[in-house]
Formats: sequence, C-alpha cells, structure tokens
Amino acid sequence: MSLLQRLEVRQGQALVMTPQLLQAIKLLQLSHLDLAAYVDAELERNPLLERAEAENPGGQDAPEAPAPSDEGAGDDGFEGGEADSWLAPEMNPIRGEIDGDIDTRLDNVFQDETPTRVRESDAGDMLSLTPAPYGSTGGSFDAEAPDFEATLTSEVSLREHLAAQLDLATRDPIERLIGGFLIDAVDEAGYLRETVEAVAERLAASPALVTKVLTLVQSFDPAGVGARDLAECLAIQLRENNRFDPAMEALVSRLDLVAKRDFAGLRRLCGVNDEDLVDMLAEIRRLDPKPGRAFGSSAVEVLVPDVFVRAAPDGSWLVELNSEALPRVLVNQSYYARVSRTARAEGDKAFLSEALQNANWLTRSLEQRARTILKVATEIVRQQDGFFAHGVAHLRPLNLKTVAEAIGMHESTVSRVTSNKAIGTSRGTLEMKYFFTAAIPGAAGAAAHSSEAVRHRIKQLVDGETADNVLSDDALVQKLRDEGVDIARRTVAKYRESLRIPSSIERRREHSAQAVRVLA
Repeated sequence: MSLLQRLEVRQGQALVMTPQLLQAIKLLQLSHLDLAAYVDAELERNPLLERAEAENPGGQDAPEAPAPSDEGAGDDGFEGGEADSWLAPEMNPIRGEIDGDIDTRLDNVFQDETPTRVRESDAGDMLSLTPAPYGSTGGSFDAEAPDFEATLTSEVSLREHLAAQLDLATRDPIERLIGGFLIDAVDEAGYLRETVEAVAERLAASPALVTKVLTLVQSFDPAGVGARDLAECLAIQLRENNRFDPAMEALVSRLDLVAKRDFAGLRRLCGVNDEDLVDMLAEIRRLDPKPGRAFGSSAVEVLVPDVFVRAAPDGSWLVELNSEALPRVLVNQSYYARVSRTARAEGDKAFLSEALQNANWLTRSLEQRARTILKVATEIVRQQDGFFAHGVAHLRPLNLKTVAEAIGMHESTVSRVTSNKAIGTSRGTLEMKYFFTAAIPGAAGAAAHSSEAVRHRIKQLVDGETADNVLSDDALVQKLRDEGVDIARRTVAKYRESLRIPSSIERRREHSAQAVRVLA
C-alpha cells in the first residue's frame, strides 16, 4: 500500500454561517427595546447610517440656510475681503479703546485662543460687551452655576434612607461599620439576607454586638425593615403599634396555620373567640409584608405590543405592525458619494466600503424582520380566531410546528420571532408565547382542548362555588369530563396550584371565616 498526494475537485453543498447571517438571526429574537439599543449603537458606529426623521407636520420642507456667495467675498467668506484678525491693532480701530478698558493687551488675555475674524459692522457690539456684565460668559457667577438637571431631586433608595438614620442613631465608629454592613445586606423588600453569625465572622465582631446593632437598624423607618423572615417583620410592626400582646405573638409564630386557614387551631393556640380572631387577622392584613418596596423601586417595564390586531368591518381581523416599536434608519448615499471622492488612502476606502455594506445589510435585515413578524402574527391570529372573537375559553392548542408548516418557515425561526414579542388585542397586550399552549385530549374522542382554556375553566368553577358546595379536585375532574375534557386529577391539582387557588379544605375554612365576619 503506497501513500500518494493528489489533487481532486469535488462538488458539494454546505451551509455557511456568515457574520451577517448570524446577526440577522440575532435581530429576530430581540425585543423592541434591545433592538432600539442595537440600532443606536450602529448609528454611533456607522457614519453612513442616519435615523429617519418624521415628516414635517406643516407639510412644507424646512428652509435651507442660504449658501455663501463667492461674489465680492474674501477668503473667509466676508464682504469686501476686509476680514482680518481682530487682534491686529493696525486693522481694528477699536483695539486701543478695548486695551484701555480692560487695562491690558488683548494679546495677553486671549493668547491661547484661536484668533476669530469679525466684521467691521460688529465693532459697535464689541464695545457694548466690555466690560462683561454678570450673566454673560467669562468670569460670571452664572457661568459657574450647575446645569439645570443637576438641581433636580432623585429618588431616595432604601440604603440611603437607612444610612441617614444610622448617622443620627449612633456615633460609635464600630457600630456604624457593622450597621453599614447590615444595611448593605438588606434586599429591596427590606429583609436581611445575612445571618448574625455570618456577619460577625466576616467582620471579626461578637454576635452579641452584631445583634445589638441589628436591633438598632430594625428600629429605623420603615417599620419592619431589617427583619430576617416574615414573622419577625410583622412582629416589629406590631411592636411599633403597641399591639404585640401574647395572643398576637402566638398568632405570628404560627403563620403556617394562617396560610392553611386553620381557624380552629388558631383559636385554641391564641385562646380567643371567633370575633377576636377575625380582628387579629384583619390587623395582620393591614401590615406591610415588604416594607422596603416603597424606596428606590425600579420602574415597571410596560409591555409594548409589536403587532396590533383589530376587527375589520367584514368580521375578519386586521394585523398591522406597531410603527413605534420599529426603528427606522436610512443609508445616506449622498454623503457616501461625497466622502468617497475625497478618500485617497486604502484604509479609508476599505472603511467606507465596509460601512456601506453594513448599512445596507442593517436596513434590509430590519425590513425582513418586520415582514417575518407580521407573517407569523397573521398566522397566529388565523389559528386563534376563536380567542379573539369569544375569549380564553375558545383558545385552541397550538405549537410552533403548526405555524412553521403553515407559513413555510423553519420551526426555530418561528421560535425566535415569538420570543420577546407581544400582540396588542382588544383583550389586552399578550405575549406571542401565550397563544402556544399544550393540548389536553377530549373525552370520548372529542376535539382537544387548550391547557390555558382548561385552566381558565377551573378558575371559573372555583369562583362560582358556594360555602355549601366547595368543589374538591375530584369534583372538578368530574365536571370537566362532563364538559368533554379528559383530564387527570393530578393535572387539575397542578393547574389549581399554578392559579394560586387553595385546596378545598382551605377554601371551606375561608368560607366559614367569611360567614363569621358577616355575623360579627
């Protein structure tokens, strides 16, 4: 067997992922906020890109600045060719008067400045500006004043609020150090997420000293801040209101019974009757379980729809893109043509060519992204026509493969398009992923049902129950099967827990407590 080297020509097909293709795929799954940030970065990086401005509301173009006339102008564009340095005494008749007013020579005052050319007609204005009054530029108090934005107040964070109280509460530097560390360990809800032992070990302090400083921090406003769990947070607030008696202490120590609505057990534990227990539970509900949420809370991000769906006069649905969520950019071809004529270096030419290629690619990718989103949204609306017409109960089971086969795209492309996108409907703004639900088989060969529709039906059944007829999970299964939904009991329990609906025993106790409140 001999080893030989030879050349062969073979023809084949291969998928090459170019950087432009990778970026186009990335653009599909970006939300409108991430896309706006990406486009802003490209506008700063690429000089050939510019943002498409809105049309003039008046319907007229803005007047252009008149071009300077070459006729009768000097080298600097001034009339008569008399534009000379205003620092030249032989050409400026007021130079001597200015020198006398400021008691020095203009060469010394503006020796580091680039000479500026002025007209002779502006000489009178220069005399009126010397000496410079307060309020003008150059050595005035107003010139050193901060910007208007610097005078605006900012929202006080929880840490700043607690640190200000710590400075007034103690002068001991060690206690201030420990208190500052504890304040840094408080989360946005106002709870301390570090144990006393861990803080003491990290700061090489005694646990007793850390506990003392923690008690000091827990006395700060808002009441309940610095607590290590919910029971301690409620206890701090009750002490602040002078309502932490033995009965209330027993109630706070067994919040698990409160969650289970075991009112009989709570009455025995606290030693109170039904009326007192109702008052105690009402007082617990008035407390704030998250005392730190009123300080420095982050702004809630509003879900902005990428597509709007509205009913047409003929009963169909109109699907249109939200123009506010689509960044509009243009390629400045005239600027490229003007700059490319003056480019001489190979590096400059290569930069301009790459910038033009990237600019054209970005505009095409944005257009393709918009068309793809509109195409996928239109198919979703067609598949879920019953939801838009009648509500959640008529939501159909749907998966990515069904939409992909209907519009002739790959399943992964549909997944990227529906990620971080929303549809604005008459029933609210919903994420596109909301319309893709699992299928639950129908009873006796009936059509499959959407899991979201079944979950909605469970909530309706629970909301319609009475104190004498509380539905158990088995009863819910039987009612759903009577309606043609073949569902298991564990699935009903899972959906009920996802809706945060208590069990039938807890709901029965809640109905009993409500009846006691009505009688009281």
